[in-house]
Amino acid sequence: MSYLVLARKFRPKTFGEMVGQGHVVQALENALTTQRLHHAYLFTGTRGVGKTTVSRILAKSLNCQGPDGQGGITATPCGVCQACRDIDAGRFVDYTELDAASNRGVDEVQSLLEQAVYKPVQGRFKVFMIDEVHMLTNTAFNAMLKTLEEPPEYLKFVLATTDPQKVPVTVLSRCLQFNLRPMAPETVLEHLTAVLQTENVPADPQALRLLARAARGSMRDALSLTDQAIAFGNGELVESGVRQMLGSVDRGHVFRLIEALAQGDGKTVVETSEALRVDGMSAASTLEEMTAVLQAMAVLQAVPSRAEAADAATDPDAADTARLAALMPADETQLLYSLCLHGRGELGLAPDEYAALTMVLLRLLAFKPSSATASTASPEKKTLNEAAAAAPQAPARVVSPAPAPVSVARPPVEAPAAVAQAPAPAPAPAVVQAAAPVPAGHRLAVVDEPRQAEPRPDAAEAPAKVVGVPIRVQPPPSARDIPRPDEPRSTFTPIPTSEDGDFWYATVTQLIAAEAISALTRELALQSQLVGRDTDQWLLRIERETLSQPSSREKLTAALNGLGHAIKLAIEVGAVVDSPARRNKQAADERQRVAEEAIMSDPEVQALMRDFDAKIVPGTLKPA
Repeated sequence: MSYLVLARKFRPKTFGEMVGQGHVVQALENALTTQRLHHAYLFTGTRGVGKTTVSRILAKSLNCQGPDGQGGITATPCGVCQACRDIDAGRFVDYTELDAASNRGVDEVQSLLEQAVYKPVQGRFKVFMIDEVHMLTNTAFNAMLKTLEEPPEYLKFVLATTDPQKVPVTVLSRCLQFNLRPMAPETVLEHLTAVLQTENVPADPQALRLLARAARGSMRDALSLTDQAIAFGNGELVESGVRQMLGSVDRGHVFRLIEALAQGDGKTVVETSEALRVDGMSAASTLEEMTAVLQAMAVLQAVPSRAEAADAATDPDAADTARLAALMPADETQLLYSLCLHGRGELGLAPDEYAALTMVLLRLLAFKPSSATASTASPEKKTLNEAAAAAPQAPARVVSPAPAPVSVARPPVEAPAAVAQAPAPAPAPAVVQAAAPVPAGHRLAVVDEPRQAEPRPDAAEAPAKVVGVPIRVQPPPSARDIPRPDEPRSTFTPIPTSEDGDFWYATVTQLIAAEAISALTRELALQSQLVGRDTDQWLLRIERETLSQPSSREKLTAALNGLGHAIKLAIEVGAVVDSPARRNKQAADERQRVAEEAIMSDPEVQALMRDFDAKIVPGTLKPA
């Protein structure tokens, strides 16, 4: 007797034998039990997850006659009656499978539909199963639409596809759609363990774990790889043999690479990469294994309690993963994960994939924070903090006379991880928002003192975080301080200020800085204008009625009550001339104007434009 491969030998015969698709099994079993049967089913999912299998089990459930020949529609087909045995063997006359990949024309579909007019010969229902249905031509789809929508009561359609996006919506709307999900490696591992126990094949758990990961969610691929591994290992599965068969990199090499990167040891990184080259290991597999380990490290760094719950018996790598998670900072773990993930796309671009692998690994050392590479970094290199301290500071632009400086306390912010080779240019002056309440009728301006971190470019839309910068509270600019519309590079119209407007801007700024409002509530506050205040009620005006959602209004009222304003909010729709968002936009335009003036007045820029006819690309100038 010829050998039957594991993927066919252990194909599920009932819904109870299916693994990893509980959401589909539950729906079909309930439908069969309650006799609420649809006339057309569409099963979607990647290869090897059970689309054809569930179709055959459904056909058996519809046509099962029971061991005594008196059975009816059931969710648990007996498997011993003539109908069940014939469907399993592929010779049931009322169950037709059509492979649309090779029978995709209108003639084949019409030939199938011609059988629909005849009642079942042997079973209770005719079942037409069309596999890879997305391969049918548009004419073939159109030919089956009418029959698919109103088939005879004895006919059921079962469609299967790996690409549902290519199926016309006219077909999708006529079917009950089920998405069969890729199977988790743990699910595949559990099933492979049960199969090999049945087959009496000795298997190393770590070898099965490699096969489960290599299957990438497909149970059929997992069983096919297991067949190959049994042949490769001469009847047994050991980790070294399976790893050699798959071309997978030993996790020991991966742990050595990650540890060397954490310690800034470039020599070990290069030597390990060369060793992998000599052993003929796949560079892509190396990066794939590294991303898996780094993902586990990131989880442990975010949830340290998972390290205590890890079971070394089920996961032999748990101890090494926990050790590396404690050794490498969380930000470096995220950076290295991103570099490895994107580095796989670079392997095919390089003339030598292991040269590309080495460059991907060394890239982390190049971007490693200076605190971690102080012992190996060149003495000539300076961090951004040092460069910023040595750079000359641009004179601050004074808008109007101001009172004494008021310091705003901020938590320290670390400098960027990159290393600067030359002093950073002096930052342009900018107006920033503070988390502390701002007196009515005043705004904030940065004085001429060094900064430790630059504000984000979108500081006009959210509170800026400035480290240790003395801030002066200044009155709002008068009309003469705001450039006239006819002045060059002026792009905004001054906002008419008022006491209510100043008060509302300061209040909204305080709410946002305290993270008391977010999402739609934050937009409602930013886009509204305070047009009136009573002792117990405030009136806001908005331009878009969609912002006035009851939930947003309630949250904004609660946030204001938290600041001590025991009031109710009333909202009207109308023209808005003074809102926090408009003031932020005006501040951003002012910073843009200052940045453009600083560039255009720079002698070197003027010389380039004069001598070489240089031009500044519009839209490329951004304020610091």
